[in-house]
Amino acid sequence: MENEIKSFRLNPLEDPKFITTSLATYQQNGMAKSWEIVEAHDSVAILIYHKTKDAFVLVKQFRPAVYLNNNEGLTIELCAGIVDKNLSLMHIAAEEIEEECGYRVSVDRLEKITSFYTSVGFAGSKQMLYYTEVDESMKVSEGGGVDDEQIEVLYLPTAEAKSFIFDEAVAKTPGLMFAFMWWFENKK
Repeated sequence: MENEIKSFRLNPLEDPKFITTSLATYQQNGMAKSWEIVEAHDSVAILIYHKTKDAFVLVKQFRPAVYLNNNEGLTIELCAGIVDKNLSLMHIAAEEIEEECGYRVSVDRLEKITSFYTSVGFAGSKQMLYYTEVDESMKVSEGGGVDDEQIEVLYLPTAEAKSFIFDEAVAKTPGLMFAFMWWFENKK
């Protein structure tokens, strides 16, 4: 994946479409307090296991917020998407699998793992985590996202997953690491 970034700068946010910044004010144990927060959409993420490749299907993409911290910005993640449609969480998850990774998965093939809160220090959005298995008969496209998304589909052999969890050179999410540990505990 080519990743040439130029003219990166931060600007004031005007007319936000996906987040709202706020100053929360409240009383805690009789003391006035405040905290800066970001109100963001909840999301779904899916651990996809490819049965014949014995590999996890992951996505690689550019994240501007990560770029701000490591000057590269590329992350390896689970297939995921925000909850911004009037569909069930499972339908959104199935849609994301097809859009990002190119596999058509029916909702009855999705297994709920759990839900958790992300970015709890400033956002506190909820993410629902699912699991599914795929094979090449379910492949309907190359994936890569929709509109102007630039998503690369990757296959990580399960034999490499445990060392991948602890590889600090790779930008990844805690949800991905948790999902791998869940799989080794429950599916391996």
